[in-house]
Amino acid sequence: METTTTAGTAPPLRAEEDPHKPDSRVRPQGRPPRLQDIARALERRPFTPHRLFRGGHAQTLRGALRWPRRLRMLREYVSAEERLFDIEPDVRLLAHCRWQTRRQERPTIVLVHGLEGSSSSGYMLGTGRKAFRAGFNVVRLNVRNCGGTESLTPTLYHSGMSGDILRVFTELSERDRLPEIYLAGFSLGGNLVLKLAGELGADSPPALAGVVAVSPSLDLSACADAIERPQNRIYQWSFIRSLRRTLKRKHKLYPHLYDLSRLPEMRTIRQFDDFYTAPHGGFRDAADYYARSSALALAPRIRVPTLIIHAQDDPFTPFTPLSHAAVGDNPNVLLLTPPRGGHVAFVGSARRGEDRFWAENRVVQFCALLSRGAADDLHQRAQGQ
Repeated sequence: METTTTAGTAPPLRAEEDPHKPDSRVRPQGRPPRLQDIARALERRPFTPHRLFRGGHAQTLRGALRWPRRLRMLREYVSAEERLFDIEPDVRLLAHCRWQTRRQERPTIVLVHGLEGSSSSGYMLGTGRKAFRAGFNVVRLNVRNCGGTESLTPTLYHSGMSGDILRVFTELSERDRLPEIYLAGFSLGGNLVLKLAGELGADSPPALAGVVAVSPSLDLSACADAIERPQNRIYQWSFIRSLRRTLKRKHKLYPHLYDLSRLPEMRTIRQFDDFYTAPHGGFRDAADYYARSSALALAPRIRVPTLIIHAQDDPFTPFTPLSHAAVGDNPNVLLLTPPRGGHVAFVGSARRGEDRFWAENRVVQFCALLSRGAADDLHQRAQGQ
């Protein structure tokens, strides 16, 4: 059985390590008792990779396919309510929402996808389906331009736009009066929600009940370096093709804003970010963009209960940043870092009460345990009065 780490300054998996050997890594001191209880509950559900998909690449590719559950997730398409969030002048974000009866009495989870994903990505639908069945309101958010929303904004999106997530959160908490909101992000979305949690720090609003990040791109420069390795060529080309298509659609809508003359030269994500993402986002260049948009430096400031799920064999989002003291020494942050799992994949064997997509189940479990804890706290206070 694969071991699962819940916190600490964990080094990356080495070739000679036995993935079945029990984990004895040190956990940070001063963790709130409720998070200690949640950590123990999560440890009782370790990740065991599917016997046919054990390596990082096999996991990642299998996770991206998400078959054969598309039909089972069709309900997420047909039952969702479309909603537009006004972010700033001429910028709106599209979300797909499923509401529980008496929504203000239920916890809410906002899901944020990764690079060139959308509200209809398999992991978004899968997590949303599980969360709704667990009693959550579900908001599957498209970041700028994604999910066919290029006409809703003249701008491009990037990994530092945590302000967009804050605007969505604020509208849900203040206008909709939803008192208990969780933010869960995947890959790029994971960086966004962690960055926001760090920026808010001790000033986090009461309605922000918890944050979850799956395979987050905490260090954008390290991610750009990793995806340029020869063994990651398939991912690099997939992202570049998608980014090119997106920019061509933007050019048709806003020809005065986007110059396509150098688009055929773009071979790497770093090149694309240097020529397009950075200048359009107000950064000097890709290096400036990566430095100012990575969540890693803000991790010590996180004050809300937070879970980070990251496989040590992730092919192109390095595990190394999670060994940084800025992450592991924060008592508000739990880490689940199994040796295997790939990138936003974690395809295991189905067990009683759960399907094979382990990380999705842990996202919902973490939020449900926090929500139950909040309810218990309120009950105890009422009993004491």
